[in-house]
Amino acid sequence: MKLLRYGPAGREKPGLLDSTGIIRDLSGQFPDITPDRLSPESLQHLASLDPTTLPAVSGAPRLGVPIQGVRKFLAVGLNYADHAAESNLPIPAEPVLFTKAVSCLSGPNDPVMLPRESIKSDWEVELGIVIARTARYVREADALSHVAGYVLVNDVSEREYQIERGGTWDKGKGCDTFGPVGPWLVTADEVGDPQALDMWLDVNGKRMQTGNTRTMIFPVAHLVSYISRFVTLEPGDIITTGTPPGVGMGQKPAPIYLKEGDTMRLGLSKLGEQQQNVIAWREGGAA
Repeated sequence: MKLLRYGPAGREKPGLLDSTGIIRDLSGQFPDITPDRLSPESLQHLASLDPTTLPAVSGAPRLGVPIQGVRKFLAVGLNYADHAAESNLPIPAEPVLFTKAVSCLSGPNDPVMLPRESIKSDWEVELGIVIARTARYVREADALSHVAGYVLVNDVSEREYQIERGGTWDKGKGCDTFGPVGPWLVTADEVGDPQALDMWLDVNGKRMQTGNTRTMIFPVAHLVSYISRFVTLEPGDIITTGTPPGVGMGQKPAPIYLKEGDTMRLGLSKLGEQQQNVIAWREGGAA
């Protein structure tokens, strides 16, 4: 299934995308797609529904983050060897973990707003994992049973804040609008092997990133197991899993960073596409 939330920001309704590409309204089933709706039992109930019996949504409404009420937005850095190389950093012996503030979450096609005085904002196409049930000290062999599904993520990053301002990476990762997620949450059964997904990202129509999740240093099952040793993973938590090479920081002969008026378009096989226009910082946010 492809689960989604559609409508104006803050007033989204739950929906699913049927096999013909039509959005079907789920609000007659429940008020919203919340963490408690991601349990195996809830997903099995949804899978038993006949989409043609659900109301069709007309037009092309705005899409929001596919889950309402995300508690944690965790992230893995340097999880592709060639991206570590372009960043001039060693391949990590264990996963590099950081957090993205949940306040940075935004819809897949909402504008990305540059922070005030940003000079090095960058793009990162990534596979996101959505947790289905509570995970603590999960064995790697059991890890995928804790996954509800997967999402496309653009891990937008301000490199000066991240790298040059001291402290942790978090300050360059959680700026408002720096977490576009969606368009859909695709359930694990429909995705199949999460280590066989193509990914790409264009800036202003030029291909910048091309990769495949098979080249991850630490695959999905390992990440869920590893992170559950340090953090209790809860339903609805999102883990974004790293990016392949081609980020702006790694461009040769000189880095390229986002500026007002740029357009990012990105995609991941089975998980859909996103497109964001880049806007300057403004009082009151990107809306």
